[in-house]
Amino acid sequence: MEKIIIDFIGQLKIGKKQSFRNLVMYPLISDYRVAFDYYTLDEALDKKNIEILEVDENGSVSDLKVVNKSSMMALILGGEELVGSKQNRIINTTILVPGKSTIIIPVTCVEQGRWSYDSQSFSSDELVIPDFLRDDKTQQASSSVRVAKPFYSGKLMTPAFLRHDKTRQVSRSVRVRKAFYSDQCAMWSEISNKSVRHGAVSPTKDMGEIYEKEKSVLKEYLDGFNNIESQTGAVFMINGEIAGMDCFGKSKTFSSVFHKLVKSYALDAIDWFDKKKEYNVPKSKVTKFLKETSKTNIDTQKSVGEGMDCRLETKKIAGSALCYDNQIPHMAVFAESDIGRPNSRMQRFSSRRNHS
Repeated sequence: MEKIIIDFIGQLKIGKKQSFRNLVMYPLISDYRVAFDYYTLDEALDKKNIEILEVDENGSVSDLKVVNKSSMMALILGGEELVGSKQNRIINTTILVPGKSTIIIPVTCVEQGRWSYDSQSFSSDELVIPDFLRDDKTQQASSSVRVAKPFYSGKLMTPAFLRHDKTRQVSRSVRVRKAFYSDQCAMWSEISNKSVRHGAVSPTKDMGEIYEKEKSVLKEYLDGFNNIESQTGAVFMINGEIAGMDCFGKSKTFSSVFHKLVKSYALDAIDWFDKKKEYNVPKSKVTKFLKETSKTNIDTQKSVGEGMDCRLETKKIAGSALCYDNQIPHMAVFAESDIGRPNSRMQRFSSRRNHS
């Protein structure tokens, strides 16, 4: 597995720097292409090829059910948001959902104050269960069952530094419990702290409200970056320090999630922005980060869906990669940082910004 990941990283070339305010993106360019096909989360949901539901009528905060009605696999990225049903969730780790299957996936709640189908968007509806997914019990029942209306994509990715924390939490869970779970209470606490810093008030303490509050500023950041030809990933830097990177086995996949990724890093960059400062962002830092990633010890286990889940972790970085058929469809690695920590300069600055 080490060789597969090293070869994947070794094919990455660092493109020309792009920047806006205190956020920098170094494009990662590669001719690497996985040989298998899949839908992304948004594609699969838009085409109604998959449905994502509560596991049963009572639901489970940390699990959801994915029904793939297509013969093609679906790639769901760690950190992507799902909106609806009893509460909004994020995916804990990147998963390749098999075709024609139903699986249970690990998730984390990002909406602490709701556990009900209490709005029209989350109302009950009829869902027809395909023949190939029915067991003997459902075959004997009617051709449809009453279930919660499926989730839809929130078109958002968890902010980068929350993804870092979640990655470490999931890696710890894999080692100790052999399961891909996060620290739910810690996640709620971090979202609450970030909501306060941004002045994002939500009756259900919803992560999405933070993005909504900063919508106009996030658009300015988005306009500052462009996806370039053959770009399969990017390394992002905030205030001159590496925040993290996402790399894909297809440039098309990176292009489809480009705006999600930029916004996730930009939301953290807003916390740190100080117009009086300038930051040094040399390419050498990116080169060093890629080398450190390629030297990381790898802990490998069966993925939730197809393939193998690879955990990359040292004191300096935390990441994961999904490997299927000896190919890497997605890798995400984050750098250890003080950004977002309770005693960091960022929080003190952000507090001044919001109360000035």
